[in-house]
Amino acid sequence: MESKSEIISHDLIENRIFVIRGRKMMLDFHPAELYGIEVKFLKRAVRRNVDRFPHDFMFELTNEEYDVLRSQFGTSSWVGRRYPPYAFTEQGVAMLSSVLRSQRAVQVNIQIIRTFVKLREIISTHKELAFKLKQLETKVERHDEEIQAIFEAIHQLMAPPEKPKRPIGF
Repeated sequence: MESKSEIISHDLIENRIFVIRGRKMMLDFHPAELYGIEVKFLKRAVRRNVDRFPHDFMFELTNEEYDVLRSQFGTSSWVGRRYPPYAFTEQGVAMLSSVLRSQRAVQVNIQIIRTFVKLREIISTHKELAFKLKQLETKVERHDEEIQAIFEAIHQLMAPPEKPKRPIGF
């Protein structure tokens, strides 16, 4: 029989990870949905254990950030919320499993952490590819300059030699 963590795909989780303030984050209603609980219960558990969630694990979005996200994605399911959501980093999501203490929360967190790690590996691979591409571009530019110099030398060799001018006078 499939475990609950296998039911939740990486793609489903990846679609719920956003870059906010330059970091990969999940908004509070997405983990709540994955855990199968209401957002208010998740927020209540977090507020009761706020010392477990330092600013680098979780923060509340500003109204402006929330408006930008809502307008960017045009998601109607985000409408009707009175307060901006909490945003959780990978570490914050990991801490949620210790706060929620349900078997489903533990299993879902395992999948979420695996997805964060997968994304990190993908980004690392892209950085390596970008670096190699930059090296290749530099190499090609250098070769272009060398080829241009060769063409200039060939053009000079192909040009007919200038006839010496006769001196004026005796």
